[in-house]
Amino acid sequence: MSFSISGKTAIVTGAANGIGLAIARHLVDKGANVMFADIDEARLEEEVGTDARAEGPVRMFAGDLREKLTIANLLSATIDAFDRVDVLVNASRQFSTSDVLDPENDCVEALLDQNLMTALRLSQMTAKRMIQRAAKDRSDEGEGQGVIGSIINLSSLAATRTQANLLGYSISCAAVEQMTRSLAVALAPRGIRVNAVAFGSVMSASLQAALRDTPDWRPAIETCTPLGRIASADELAETVHFLASDASAFMTGQILTLDGGRGLVDAVVASAH
Repeated sequence: MSFSISGKTAIVTGAANGIGLAIARHLVDKGANVMFADIDEARLEEEVGTDARAEGPVRMFAGDLREKLTIANLLSATIDAFDRVDVLVNASRQFSTSDVLDPENDCVEALLDQNLMTALRLSQMTAKRMIQRAAKDRSDEGEGQGVIGSIINLSSLAATRTQANLLGYSISCAAVEQMTRSLAVALAPRGIRVNAVAFGSVMSASLQAALRDTPDWRPAIETCTPLGRIASADELAETVHFLASDASAFMTGQILTLDGGRGLVDAVVASAH
């Protein structure tokens, strides 16, 4: 099987900064057409505006994907630009701490809405478009179905490791992982694979901000990580690339861990992102 994604079309959410931006850029570098999607239009314009206005593999879409109409518009814009969707990367994630004893500040509802429900609704609607496209291809060319699409979610060590101040984030990540497994089983007969990457010691936008505010977290995180460092966002992008490619064609419903071994030994005394 090939690691090539040349000619595939991907939607990457959360693509205006941090991990989402690194993933989207990596997929473009590897030959994919990519729709960079984010709520932050100004940041999208700053990062990819020039490329998105040119004829080529980059487009951008700004909008609040918590709204179903915005999701529909994103899919329409992608298909108008590239005629199909082969890969969806749900990289838009919100991180915040919780006050467990305060229902107004436990963040559970907000993080479930952003991290779980947005990814679920976008996955459902994207899967329908993938199935419609596959039916058209079979009608036009008489080909068998095979694998017609890949959906990739992002999770965190927080899904399985416990920190008192990460109630909402932990619940949302655990829910994303179960959503991944459930969608994988439901969509496998239609030729759509669904996997996730759970990461810990990766330089996300939220971790960058945290390290600016609390510099002593870095040595604490590195000490808790057997490989002794924090991974770059590009390293996570490589894992997503693998899941987007045919090299993972027989893989679905899996949660790949990218944490430098931290989950093997860590009681999570340092913040998990």
